[in-house]
Amino acid sequence: MADSNDSVSVDMEKIYLGGKEHHVRTGQGSVSVIVCGDQDKPPLITYPDLALNHMSCFQGLFFFPEAASLLLHNFCIYHISPPGHEFLQLGAAEICEDDPSPSADDLADQILEVLNYFGLGAVMCMGVTAGAYILSLFALKYRERVLGLILISPLCKSPSWSEWFYNKVMSNLLYFYGMCGLLKECLLQRYFSKEVRGSVEVAESDIVQACRKLLDERQSNNVLRFLQAINRRPDITEGLKRLRCRTLIFVGDSSPFHSEALHMISKLDRRYSALVEVQACGSMVTEEQPHAMLIPMEYFFMGYGLYRPCQFSDSPRSPLSPSCISPELLSPESMGLKLKPIKTRIS
Repeated sequence: MADSNDSVSVDMEKIYLGGKEHHVRTGQGSVSVIVCGDQDKPPLITYPDLALNHMSCFQGLFFFPEAASLLLHNFCIYHISPPGHEFLQLGAAEICEDDPSPSADDLADQILEVLNYFGLGAVMCMGVTAGAYILSLFALKYRERVLGLILISPLCKSPSWSEWFYNKVMSNLLYFYGMCGLLKECLLQRYFSKEVRGSVEVAESDIVQACRKLLDERQSNNVLRFLQAINRRPDITEGLKRLRCRTLIFVGDSSPFHSEALHMISKLDRRYSALVEVQACGSMVTEEQPHAMLIPMEYFFMGYGLYRPCQFSDSPRSPLSPSCISPELLSPESMGLKLKPIKTRIS
C-alpha cells in the first residue's frame, strides 16, 4: 500500500510541475491546494476563473521562463482550486447535489481557512476574473491577510442584466446538457480573444485547443455551483476605496470584462493601484499574452523589495515590506503595450 501511495505522489509532482497536492477540509467542504516551491518563502496564492484550475488558467504564465523565474524564486505558490475544480483523474468527484451551493462570501471565507491550515500570515494574491473577484472580496473582508493583489480581468460590480442572462443560459446548459460543445464555446469566448479562437480561415491556437480538452475534465455540477455563486455576487465597489494593499490590474482590450476592469481601477485609491491594458488579448492574459505581465510584475514586486532573482539577495524569510522607491515604472515604448502609467506608493 505504501508503494502505491509513493507512486501517486511522484505522478502528482510531475503533473503539478514540482508541486504537491493538499486536500484541505473547510466549512464549505474539501478544497484542493497545489503547493509549489519553498514554503519558507513569502506566499503567493492563485485562484482561477470559472471552470478552470491552476493548469488551465496559469500554466502559460508559469511556463514563460522569465515569469516563472521571477515568481518561483521570490514566492512559494499556493494554487487554490474552487471546490470540485481540481484534476478529475486525481479526485475531483462531483459534489453532492444535496449540499448547499456556496456563496461568494463562503468561498472568500474558505481562503481564510486554507491560509490558517498552512499557517500563513499575509499573502500576495493573483486571480483571474471570477477568481479575481473572490480574492478582492477576501481582501476587503480580511485586509490584514493581504499584501497585494494582482488581478486579471477582474469583476467588482454585481452582474449586469446582460451578464446575468448569459450566465443563466450557461447554467441551463450545464444543468441539462453538461459540458457540451455549445457551453465550451461560451466559456472560450469568455477567456480568449477572437484572434486566438480562430475562424473559418484560421485554425484556433494551441492554447485554445488545450483549454478545450481540459474543460472536458470538469464535472458540470461543480462548475454550476461556482457559476451560481458568481452570478449572485454582491457589488463590492464601495469597499474598494478602503483597500490599502497595492493592486495591479491586467485586462485585455478584447475581454468581455474590459469595462468592468476600467470601472474597478477608477474606484481604487490611485496611490496604491495601476492598470495595464494589453492589446489584442482576451480575459486570460496569463495564457494568451503572459509575456505582457513580466515587466509590470517586476516593478510591482520592486515596491516590496523583490525584483529579478539575480538582484535579490535577502533571505526568503524576510517580510514583504513596501520600500520607499517611487519611480515611473512603465514605458509603453519599451513594451509595445497600451499602458496606463504605473507609480509605486510614496512612503
